[in-house]
Amino acid sequence: MTKQFSGSPDDADLRRADSLAREIFSDVANKWALLIIEALGDRTRRFSEVLKEVDGISHKMLTQNLRMLERNGLAERTAYATVPPKVEYTLTEPGQGLRGTVHLMCDWTQEHLGHIEEARRRFTSPSDATPGPLHASVRT
Repeated sequence: MTKQFSGSPDDADLRRADSLAREIFSDVANKWALLIIEALGDRTRRFSEVLKEVDGISHKMLTQNLRMLERNGLAERTAYATVPPKVEYTLTEPGQGLRGTVHLMCDWTQEHLGHIEEARRRFTSPSDATPGPLHASVRT
């Protein structure tokens, strides 16, 4: 369980296992959270819009991640008493700030995708004469 942080943000030790910052990192540094933040963008979206935007996510996983973003103050949920029910999500100011970082990560991924694909190919290629990290520790 994460301890509540009662000091100033300057006093937080992000390396501690019970750090609130570490819990936040764990929450937002998953593929679904990053893709949801990107999908919400700078506008309000209905649940079904986000579900369509984030290819491959299940209804349950989207619900869990939206709740986590809301719990951490990164997204706001607005429910309307209509039939059928209407629920909308939007990023908060801190969520928008995190979105800037997510954008940078997306740009970085696009820029280095070819290099990463080539490195993965070399790493897993059985014909590669240079052993990868999995083979480097084997001594004969």
